[in-house]
Amino acid sequence: MTEDPIEYSINIDQQLADERYMQLALTLAQEAALAGEVPVGAIVVKDGVVIGRGGNSPIDTHDPTAHAEIAALRDAAKNLGNYRLVDCSLYVTLEPCAMCTGAIQHARIARLVYGASDPKTGACGSVVNLMAEPKLNHHTEVFSGVLANECGAILSEFFKQKRLKK
Repeated sequence: MTEDPIEYSINIDQQLADERYMQLALTLAQEAALAGEVPVGAIVVKDGVVIGRGGNSPIDTHDPTAHAEIAALRDAAKNLGNYRLVDCSLYVTLEPCAMCTGAIQHARIARLVYGASDPKTGACGSVVNLMAEPKLNHHTEVFSGVLANECGAILSEFFKQKRLKK
């Protein structure tokens, strides 16, 4: 049986878009690293337009909630004039933690795309899977592993450099 060519092109187009948006999130992660923050970047996209951006900044801001995802969600909500980000996609270089997963659900993000898995605090399947919790009233569609090697490499290099400085 052959694949439906229309479905195939849609999947390829989405994959290319996901990679393009993840590259933008990686740029924000690199900026966070240059500022001495753990290199995580995130963007929010609606109808093909980036409406929110964020990079990690908890060290600089002395704010434990200043994760890249939270910053991107805040920026997007401000730009839309609404705390509900219905029909939006969030791209983040690292699997979100429980705090960020909760914010993603409260914002009603339709689609989450992340790069590297987080075996220590990942709340989208690595440690727990809050996105699949049936008792919760919103379920975001999750796609993992987009540019995972690149997303993981920036984190590995950051922590390698930190260890060398000690």
